[in-house]
Amino acid sequence: MASGAVAAPRTREGGMQHRLDDSNLVFETSADVEAITSFDQMGIRDDLLRGIYAYGFEKPSAIQQRAVLPIVSGRDVIAQAQSGTGKTSMIALSVCQMVDTSSREVQALILSPTRELAGQTEKVILAIGDYINIQVHACIGGKSIGEDIRKLEYGVHVVSGTPGRVCDMIKRRTLRTRAIKILVLDEADEMLSRGFKDQIYDVYRYLPPDLQVVLISATLPHEILEMTNKFMTDPVRILVKRDELTLEGIKQFFVAVEREEWKFDTLCDLYDTLTITQAVIFCNTKRKVDWLTEKMRSNNFTVSSMHGDMPQKERDAIMGEFRSGTTRVLITTDVWARGLDVQQVSLVINYDLPNNRELYIHRIGRSGRFGRKGVAINFVRSDDIKILRDIEQYYSTQIDEMPMNVADLI
Repeated sequence: MASGAVAAPRTREGGMQHRLDDSNLVFETSADVEAITSFDQMGIRDDLLRGIYAYGFEKPSAIQQRAVLPIVSGRDVIAQAQSGTGKTSMIALSVCQMVDTSSREVQALILSPTRELAGQTEKVILAIGDYINIQVHACIGGKSIGEDIRKLEYGVHVVSGTPGRVCDMIKRRTLRTRAIKILVLDEADEMLSRGFKDQIYDVYRYLPPDLQVVLISATLPHEILEMTNKFMTDPVRILVKRDELTLEGIKQFFVAVEREEWKFDTLCDLYDTLTITQAVIFCNTKRKVDWLTEKMRSNNFTVSSMHGDMPQKERDAIMGEFRSGTTRVLITTDVWARGLDVQQVSLVINYDLPNNRELYIHRIGRSGRFGRKGVAINFVRSDDIKILRDIEQYYSTQIDEMPMNVADLI
């Protein structure tokens, strides 16, 4: 259907009355945000509390303690928290509390940069909302459009999706937006740097004028803070300072490799250590992922691999095998670096150092989720030393040479 056939999109004027100047770009948490240290004190309905405890949560994480109440009370919120702190469950909990399950209309829309993250958010909402009969659908590219249409026509309370497919469903008038009261942008720094910006604006234009907006991001570059002026009203800011961003409990090491080709031998030497637990190995390009996977297999090592060029079915199957522990070593690009929680991963290897500092946090955050212990090992060529030192300095952390007994630390 031509987009012209849709109710005229709106623009939202006004928003925040003041511009952010540069001196304001590092925020502290808003003064009026109180930490609530138990789920019981959050005013959450009983059948939802049952779901939270059944899911295995005992007490809220730092970001949950501060963000759930402002979100549930209807405020616009900018939440900055690093990987592995319970952001997805914070979204799930807030949305489940806010949705009226007696109505069959979409009331919450959550946008994520990758299909896997959108799918995971759907799963967490279903798990936490198990006792309140919440209906949620992941609306993502690579899956059947017919299935999306069927699910949305049937009626769901929450849509978790990627911008392109969500936009398409809105323009087809299959995803009706009139009852949406909250929009959540997950991993907003990634969303806006990946060229999703126009699609997000496109979706936003079709949403009701009194919409509540929640923006979640591990890093808040200038352009994001600028954007928030356009569609947020007096947001509560919940932020962690940068030097708190390195993840407690994750030991970080480097292995000096003089030449690129030595990395492979180093990885083979470490293989037995990797399979004690589950390990994720990051490369910077899809081509490198394919090359390394092939080379490991031809040397009789069992590994699986995933990147964004693979068909969605294959990506799902690989994720399923890795989650169930059938495969223990996954070679991947940064498509996997954000928000995907596999409980058993306690080792991350950066075969290539990431191209930017923010990605480092996202990658090593795959291990040691939510306070669990983990180890990160960086393969560093002589010309990478400068990047490594830069990462250390930026996050006020220490990355030591890898000890011989690294297996004992996992």
